Amino acid sequence: MDKSNGYEDNAATFIRCRSKGIDGVGAPSVRHWARSLPPNAIVLDIGCGIGLPISKALVDEGLTVYGIDPSPSMVQIFKQNFPDSPVACEAAEDSTFFNRQFDAIIAWGLMFLLPEETQEVVIQKMANALYAGGKLLFTAPAQQMKWKDAITAIESISLGAEKYQELLAASGLSLIEKFEDEGENHYYQAVKIKL
Repeated sequence: MDKSNGYEDNAATFIRCRSKGIDGVGAPSVRHWARSLPPNAIVLDIGCGIGLPISKALVDEGLTVYGIDPSPSMVQIFKQNFPDSPVACEAAEDSTFFNRQFDAIIAWGLMFLLPEETQEVVIQKMANALYAGGKLLFTAPAQQMKWKDAITAIESISLGAEKYQELLAASGLSLIEKFEDEGENHYYQAVKIKL
């Protein structure tokens, strides 16, 4: 099974379409979110790709970024783009998340590529990998829907805002904000509840 959900075979197309420099779609929203994190926060970028523009936005805000992506081609380029950032070539559902916790985790453009059961597993894993008070940001449509990915033609699935909120709550996370960016990407921002 292709853990990259077709992105390894389509890496060149994805890189050409996605890598639009520091102002690529989503980068302004991610920079705004990054400014809400503690100085020098350590952030895990799940589904980091080559790191442009999301990891770059985080690094530019002075944060330490760790990356995870299941595409060997993209991980290789991420290493070139961010030689000081640890990166692992792993699927989110299989990853150990570097056997550590993080101040924040971001999963931009990833969740809906995963089957429903896998999304549930990954949300719980992200919650477990956050420090108390740590923040999570991920993108997925607000509507419950299925569609064919524009690059891979593999089915994508959004569980919908209500289901994502349920999964976050069940994982010890509190949804604090939902918003959309200039590319009409829908964001879910949550915080790990301090016990």
